[in-house]
Amino acid sequence: MQDNSTATATESKPAARYVLTIGNRFSSATLILFGILVVVLAFAPTFLTRSNVQDLILIFLLVALAQCWNLLAGYAGLISVGQQAFVGLGGYALFAFIITLGVDPLLSVLISAVVVAVISIPVGLVVFRMQGAYFAVVTWVVAEVFRLLSSQWKVLGGGTGTSLPRSVSENFIGLDLVRELFGVRSAAAREIIIYWAALIAAVFVIAVAYRLLRSRLGLALSAIRDGEVAAESVGVDINRTKFMIYIFAAFGAGLVGALYFLQTSRISPDAGFALLDWTAYVIFIVVIGGIGTIEGPILGAIIFVVLRSLLAGFGPWYLIVLGILGIVVMLFAPKGLWGVFSQRTGIELFPTRRRLERRDD
Repeated sequence: MQDNSTATATESKPAARYVLTIGNRFSSATLILFGILVVVLAFAPTFLTRSNVQDLILIFLLVALAQCWNLLAGYAGLISVGQQAFVGLGGYALFAFIITLGVDPLLSVLISAVVVAVISIPVGLVVFRMQGAYFAVVTWVVAEVFRLLSSQWKVLGGGTGTSLPRSVSENFIGLDLVRELFGVRSAAAREIIIYWAALIAAVFVIAVAYRLLRSRLGLALSAIRDGEVAAESVGVDINRTKFMIYIFAAFGAGLVGALYFLQTSRISPDAGFALLDWTAYVIFIVVIGGIGTIEGPILGAIIFVVLRSLLAGFGPWYLIVLGILGIVVMLFAPKGLWGVFSQRTGIELFPTRRRLERRDD
């Protein structure tokens, strides 16, 4: 009798089931806090100095650019050392639309990013013929080709570059509204508008990357990162997936380039296609922050700009400090600072990994 009752109790006990989940107990709170932070940052020009606003603009742009490179290298396995090609193209496209066609500066930023994405399609068809180290070399060669071509563009200053006309500062959409709202001059109002545009660009790239990595395409990218042969064996179209990421990264780089050179109001081939500024620094940011994570490039960009500001008075020595920091992180924390923190605490603010979770019915 005891055995029968035990069997009956066992049979009546509900069976456990497993479900595939992505989020965690931090993800919902993170999205709320992230939204609050964005709102606070939107009003930051009202209580920060102009120098702080300029630093934040640089952080926003580097976050967007680093997220794009992180998608390429951290997920698609594409080690590009030629993202400066698309940054420079974005800047030159912006100047061409403003100077030669008289398009509104902010509208030119968006159009320039789209044009860069379109240009990246035939470029991608060429560079995707190479693999591994050859791919990296070809991306750099392509960037140098665009730099040389831009130096021959006499309308935009040739090898010495050119500056935006003064009249551009008065032609921004919403300039009068910002000027009256904050009680500032045209130059400060222009900078506030660029600040908002850079903030929107950073939030847009982060949101797209986060949404993408939680989608079916993100699942394909994770499979590619774990092993291309295994991913292909289960039906993942590797080349198509990588190509889509490549185009998006080009769009993001073009957007960053257009906004940055709109802020500086001057462009030249050496500045637009600078390997150090637009690829080497970005690689450093992703490596020390944590490659293959959403949080890593954000943390890395903040650390980079803070160190750059603190060490600006030491000349080239700050480059040595950055190099030493990068080597130390790669040796003792190959997953980056955020990777180490997340591994030890289990905290993921932007979870993208799928896992099985047991739920008792």
